[in-house]
Amino acid sequence: MSQTSLKQKKKNEPGMRYSKESLDAEKRKDPDKNGARLSTQGSQELPVPNSDSRGYIVRNQWSRTSRSPSTGAPSVDEPRSRNTVVKAPNSSATSRTSSASPSHHETSPPPPSSEKPSLQQTPQTRPNTQLDSQPPTPPEHEPTSKRTSKMYGGSEPWALRDTRESRDLQLRDYAHSCDSRELIPKTAREYTRPSPTEWKPYVQRRLQYGTSVDMDQECLSEIQQQQQQQQIEEDEIDEAYWASVSMLYEKIPSCARPRPPKPKHAITIAVSSRALFNMVDDRKIYEEEGLEKYMEYQLTNENVILTPGPAFRFVKALQHVNSRLRDLYPEEQDLFDIVLMTNNHAQVGVRLINSVNHYGLLIDRFCLTGGKSPIGYLKAYLTNLYLSADSEKVQEAIKEGIASATMFAGAKDMAYCDTQLRVAFDGDAVLFSDESEHIAKDHGLDKFFQHETLFENKPLAQGPLKSFLEDLGKLQKKFYAKDERLLCPIRTYLVTARSAASSGARVLKTLRRWGLEIDEALFLAGAPKGPILVKIRPHIFFDDQMFHIESAQKFGTITAHVPYGIAQKRN
Repeated sequence: MSQTSLKQKKKNEPGMRYSKESLDAEKRKDPDKNGARLSTQGSQELPVPNSDSRGYIVRNQWSRTSRSPSTGAPSVDEPRSRNTVVKAPNSSATSRTSSASPSHHETSPPPPSSEKPSLQQTPQTRPNTQLDSQPPTPPEHEPTSKRTSKMYGGSEPWALRDTRESRDLQLRDYAHSCDSRELIPKTAREYTRPSPTEWKPYVQRRLQYGTSVDMDQECLSEIQQQQQQQQIEEDEIDEAYWASVSMLYEKIPSCARPRPPKPKHAITIAVSSRALFNMVDDRKIYEEEGLEKYMEYQLTNENVILTPGPAFRFVKALQHVNSRLRDLYPEEQDLFDIVLMTNNHAQVGVRLINSVNHYGLLIDRFCLTGGKSPIGYLKAYLTNLYLSADSEKVQEAIKEGIASATMFAGAKDMAYCDTQLRVAFDGDAVLFSDESEHIAKDHGLDKFFQHETLFENKPLAQGPLKSFLEDLGKLQKKFYAKDERLLCPIRTYLVTARSAASSGARVLKTLRRWGLEIDEALFLAGAPKGPILVKIRPHIFFDDQMFHIESAQKFGTITAHVPYGIAQKRN
């Protein structure tokens, strides 16, 4: 029989035809025989089951009670039509439909179909499968979890499938984007750093590094934009100011001010304000009107330059020696360091500074004690020589073991050498001790001469100014090392009332024993020293007896009285 006639025969057999109404009625009559609960939600319709060549229904139900009583089991011996396709059961779909629980039924609803199902199944492209002689074994149940029932238990299975598909699509896109990013080389934003020794102005650094101005202006509020603009304007003003200042300093001629030497190497000369400048009138105001009037006077006249005092030319000569030493030894530290040591109030300091700068004095260290004695600071400053106009302060310093002298100005103006420091010393109680003075005062000159001849080879004990002579000799040797003995800017003198024949040998041998050299030695044998000092024109002359100081002062010599020895008791 042909296939066409067989199909017509099946259509003409009313007993073998199943309609949707009869199937629903049968299910309502015997619901327990159904392998799964049928659901007719909305307009969904169940497809009509396929039938074989004899009209038997080929169902995808694996339950034994799924067949109707009126329908017999298909015979295996009967030949089947080649066009009849028996679809292999889907294990996942069958497992969901074989369960009678509501959760299984809800998780696998039949797909909606808008067309009316037909009894004839369209040919499939899949290969035909033959049924076995034995009834097929139903697949095992898949365990149902609460999470599965909650995730897929909705009434809109296609919406859930769309959601899953969109999520899978997003995951694929994200993975693709990650793969594409891996292909792109990662270039970190790097900023060039200048070397630690390289300095760049702010403008170049601001252009090199990113600033907040490069941000999107739409993301910033108006207040922030105004603050940024104001900050930029302030930076530009600062840069312009410092640029103008640098140009100004470049145009100024170089006025290099040498740095003061370190105290541990320097020869510190402490000078009081009254010894450095002429402050006789100021002193009278202090003694007659008191401290308040004195301070008021100094504040009113702080821009009035003070006139030079007795130690002024001596300080200028010290600075000349420093200049010559720096020319020969640029890194020299054994230099004279001048310190302004005074008991004046700090309010007077402005006038002193103005006067120091006016005369070009290289005095960087000031000590203003405000009425207290500055003697306590002399050792802290490592003072080698202290010069003051106050004899009481000088005596305090002598008792502390510091070389000191009271300055007196000359009665006449005298021309001084500007290229050479000249220092004249008395012998006894200045460079040497006063032991010979004791013999001369107590036993007379004859005993004195006999004593000096007897102890000619015994060195004299040192006096208060011996250390200062040593400092001068140390600097002289630096010039001698450069073969500048004749051009040395330091020259020392010994001006003594001793007699060379009777007592001069002990003095020279004592200096030799000390390792000191004296440039000129003048033995006057009791003659006045004033006329000799006029020829020498020293910047300072040290003596322990006031009648020699007064004699030299009359001729215009700047003198310094050393209050030491037995002569002070007798005077």
